[in-house]
Amino acid sequence: MKKISKIISAISAAALALSTSASAVPYIRFTPVTANAVDDTCDDWLTAKGSRLYDMNGNEVWLTGANWFGFNCTENAPHYLWSGDIDDLVRSIADHGINVLRLPVSTELLYNWMIGKPDEISSVNPNTDPNYPFNMDLAKADGSVVNSKELFEILLAKCKKYGVKAFIDIHSPDSNNSGHNYGIWYGKSFVDNNGKDVEVTTKVWIDTLAWCAEEYKNDDTLIGFDLKNEPHSVYGGGPVDAIWDDSNAPNNWKQAAQDCADAILANNPHALILIEGVEGFEGHGAWWGGNLRGVKKYPVMPESGTSQIVYSPHDYGPIVSDQPWFYSDNKNKTFTEQSLLDDYWYDTWAYLVEEDMYPLLIGEWGGRLDGGDNEKWLGLIRDYMIAHHISHTFWCLNDDSGDTGGLWKDISFSVERSSDGSCTGKTNIVWDDVKYKNYFYPAVWKTLDSKKFIGLDHRTALGENGISLNDFYKNYASSEGSNLDGGKKSDGSAVELKPEDTPSKAADKDQKIIYGDADCDGNVKINDAVLIVQALSNGDKYDVGGSEAEALTEEGYINSDCYDPGSELTGEDAFAIPKYILRMTALPEMPKR
Repeated sequence: MKKISKIISAISAAALALSTSASAVPYIRFTPVTANAVDDTCDDWLTAKGSRLYDMNGNEVWLTGANWFGFNCTENAPHYLWSGDIDDLVRSIADHGINVLRLPVSTELLYNWMIGKPDEISSVNPNTDPNYPFNMDLAKADGSVVNSKELFEILLAKCKKYGVKAFIDIHSPDSNNSGHNYGIWYGKSFVDNNGKDVEVTTKVWIDTLAWCAEEYKNDDTLIGFDLKNEPHSVYGGGPVDAIWDDSNAPNNWKQAAQDCADAILANNPHALILIEGVEGFEGHGAWWGGNLRGVKKYPVMPESGTSQIVYSPHDYGPIVSDQPWFYSDNKNKTFTEQSLLDDYWYDTWAYLVEEDMYPLLIGEWGGRLDGGDNEKWLGLIRDYMIAHHISHTFWCLNDDSGDTGGLWKDISFSVERSSDGSCTGKTNIVWDDVKYKNYFYPAVWKTLDSKKFIGLDHRTALGENGISLNDFYKNYASSEGSNLDGGKKSDGSAVELKPEDTPSKAADKDQKIIYGDADCDGNVKINDAVLIVQALSNGDKYDVGGSEAEALTEEGYINSDCYDPGSELTGEDAFAIPKYILRMTALPEMPKR
């Protein structure tokens, strides 16, 4: 009975903490004091309602980030770690207001992680010599270099440290520096690190993403999955065009994305699922990954609902490739925001936000500065995203992107020696000030007057000049607002997120689980934890089939299994409920590895 007694004490303490609240429902507003410590409460998951994204409290968020590629390449590591320290680079990313990173990877990379044989990393040489300390986080105690999975987890830890979130993007089936040219999620082959020939089928692609969702479901630094970069036509070597319809064709991207979303959400119902478009739909062309016309006719509908679905087109200006929508006639590029909407944006992807259907995140936008039409386009799409709350990740940080360049112009490493002889490493990062200040910075989420960058972590501030999400809604939203809605102040109210608005796993297709709702009244509250304790300590009365009217029902038992679902009901399930109400965990809660 010791375990039960401890659980009852914990529940009593939680109930006392909540005594000032009108009711212990799962949608209470919670604004704890801002802390400088790393946030490990796993409560930063996001959800969609209409065309907006919200945190667990029903407060709107805006994802404004950038791409950092390299895990998708044969180096198996983000580029520029050969010339910059990982801690310095992530700190600078946060200090520049980037609240989310899109990290391209390959199915091959995830597959080797999944089988327990992660790829080694190349072009990254940490140095533990105290006279030249460089990327010491990437060196093991025996002097060897971490592998690609260990590097990924170090990167997530650095992001957590500085208040940055991340999501991965399957950029190509195989590890390939030009893999973005291949337009299908299946059909490539590679030799895995056990020496086995592996063909990337749709099943392999889904299995690796479902594994990844399971592996990192307890780390809300990794908030989502972009299922496939730029599905498109046979150009680039794909065997067939990616299509979007209601068929069972193997190249139907809509159906493949839906099946993949189901597999991911079964393992982590809190993850965002980012779905790109195709190239062509019913005779209408678009950028690779940019055509979302099919959503209106054939939306992706996971079994658990659409609360985690974000559509993610890519869009570029004329310097990447001239397109007909940039021209008013055959000769003159006289495009405006209205002409772009009329000729391309609205019917291709913008209708999803203008008609309040689904959130958008422009997964790639950017380009080189030309002093002319491309910069004109950059300004137009920047302003449109701000005006319509469209999240985005700029392409890209890396300057080694051939057709766009990056936000970084140069990265070098130096060592400073102090008077006592000790050495400190320093990464010197030269940002492209014109590109950053003129085009990216205005579209970064920040407070209106004080210009503080707003992070997505509830407690950890975003870099040196940033604040946490709780800090913004507690101390800034009502006084100065942000650069969304022209600085409209928040009155302190939040959107109510009901159970049907938030993800849940299904016992079957007809029954939805509300984890923690032991008494099946549609809410999660302290009463539910008490009922679980009663069922554990006095099963004849309160377990399923017990004599008391308040005994657990079969549905209530399934709901009660909110800690490590599928395991035996224990006191941990009861204790998870007050932690959830106090915003210390998500439900279901999973054991730490």
